[in-house]
Amino acid sequence: MPNIVNAIYNIRGFDELARQDSFIHRLHPLAKLLATLVYTVVLVSFDKYATIALLPFLFFPVFMAAAGRIPAVPILKRLLYIEPMIICVGLLNPLFDRGTTSILGQTMSSGWLIFISIVIKGSLAVATALLLMATTGMDGIALSLRKLKVPKIFVLQLMLTYRYISVLLEEAARTIQSYALRAFSSKGLKREVWGPLLGQILLRTMDRAQRVYDAMCLRGFAGEYHIGKAPRPSWGDFLYVMGWGTLFAASRAVNLPLWLGNLLTGAVK
Repeated sequence: MPNIVNAIYNIRGFDELARQDSFIHRLHPLAKLLATLVYTVVLVSFDKYATIALLPFLFFPVFMAAAGRIPAVPILKRLLYIEPMIICVGLLNPLFDRGTTSILGQTMSSGWLIFISIVIKGSLAVATALLLMATTGMDGIALSLRKLKVPKIFVLQLMLTYRYISVLLEEAARTIQSYALRAFSSKGLKREVWGPLLGQILLRTMDRAQRVYDAMCLRGFAGEYHIGKAPRPSWGDFLYVMGWGTLFAASRAVNLPLWLGNLLTGAVK
């Protein structure tokens, strides 16, 4: 029961973070979405053996968290939920790729190098997506997607799925609480009630979802999720996207950590 309540609180916590007032929050949602998309595309375009060259891309999520006053703990906790899946994706590479490669003068297994690269790329991409949600909110992301001419059916599915998770968790919390009040002598959920409780949760959430949909229709819902009009992007928003895009392109074209290392050791005159 406390885990479900915490999950509901965590989902709503992102909405609370998105309502803060900071430099990042005041940027147009479209500018933040475009910068994040460019960041992700450039990040995954690196060679499968790239590791050190990815270090400059750590600066973007750190900047977003610092400028948006986003605490690190909520982002890191959610990142840890995704980290096992990222690790599983790259864990087979050391078994299939048994070659060797040289990095910084040291011989290393190619499979483990690919594994490290996948973990770095996946972690940075997920962290940046979480920061986008924490500084923009789901409504702002939906607005930006519609500005990019994404079909409204996909945006609507995204919004309703995001909202339905809270409904599902709330109904699960009520069902489990009702069971605990009627079976106070038992510790936890008995195995024989797992199936009936799951069925009750699904039926309750479907019934509540229908009531929510009926309420939306009574308020004029006709297939479009209206979230109000956003102001037009300003020159500051344009410069934000162009500035980060230029930095990402430069980091992709030049291995900045290697170049700086050679410069400091006197290899570059």
